[in-house]
Amino acid sequence: MTCANCAANIERSVRKLSGIRSAEVNFGAEQLNVDYDAGQLSLDDIVGQVQKAGYGVATRQAELPVTGMTCDNCARNIERALNKKTPGVVSASVNFGAERARVKYIPSVTDLEAIAGAVDKAGYHAVIPDEEAGGEEDAEAAARDAEVREQTRKFIVGLVFTLPLFVLSMGRDFGLLGPWDHALWVNWLFFVLASPVQFYTGWDYYTSGARSLANRGANMDVLVAMGSSVAYFYSLAVLLFPVLGDHLYFETAAVIITLIKP
Repeated sequence: MTCANCAANIERSVRKLSGIRSAEVNFGAEQLNVDYDAGQLSLDDIVGQVQKAGYGVATRQAELPVTGMTCDNCARNIERALNKKTPGVVSASVNFGAERARVKYIPSVTDLEAIAGAVDKAGYHAVIPDEEAGGEEDAEAAARDAEVREQTRKFIVGLVFTLPLFVLSMGRDFGLLGPWDHALWVNWLFFVLASPVQFYTGWDYYTSGARSLANRGANMDVLVAMGSSVAYFYSLAVLLFPVLGDHLYFETAAVIITLIKP
C-alpha cells in the first residue's frame, strides 16, 4: 500500500466476498482486520481476494512432521482442525503416507507453536524443528523414537495379559480346565486380565477416537474403541448380572486391541 486509497480499495474488494461481515484496513499498521463467516469462505479466499486487488499478504509456509495418525481420516481431522479452527492458518494439507502437514499461515496472527497446539488438541502430535537440537530431522527422529518406544511398551503389556487370557478362555471353551470350567473366580480372573489391556494398551484408541468425534469425524480408532468396548462391557455386565447371559468375551476385547496395536 502506498496511500489511504489503497486501504480503501482493499476494503472494497474484500467486502465483495460473500460471508464478510466487516473489513477494515489500517494503512499505518499495514493490517487488515476481517470479521467473516468461516462456513461460507476461508482465510485463503480472503488472501486471494487481496492479491486479486493487486496487493500482497505476508504469509509463511511450514512443513511439520505429525505422529499419531492411523488412517486417512486422521489426516482429514487434522486438516479440519487447522483450516476451520485455527486463526491465522491460510491453508493446510496433511499427507498421511508421509506423516507430514504442510501449512500456509500469517505470521502476524499465528505461529508454529499455536499450529502444533491445534494438532495436539485434535489428538495428534506435530513436531516443531529445534534448530539448537540439530534441526528438523533430529526433532522428527526423536519424536518418532519416543512414539515407537511408547507403543512397543503398551503392546508388550497387552501381550503379557492377553496370552494367558486367550489360552485360559479357549481352554475352558474346550473343557480343558476340568473342575474350573464353571468356577466363578475364573470369570473374575478374565476380568482382571482384560482390564489393563482395555484401559492401558487400548487407552489411545479412546482418546484419539473421542477427539476425532469432537472434530466431527471418525477414524479407525473409533471403530477399535467401539468394538472392544462392546465385548468388554457386555462381559462385565454378564459377570455382574449372570441373568443376562452365560458367556464372556473378555478375550475378544483384549485380542482386538493387542493385535491392532503393533
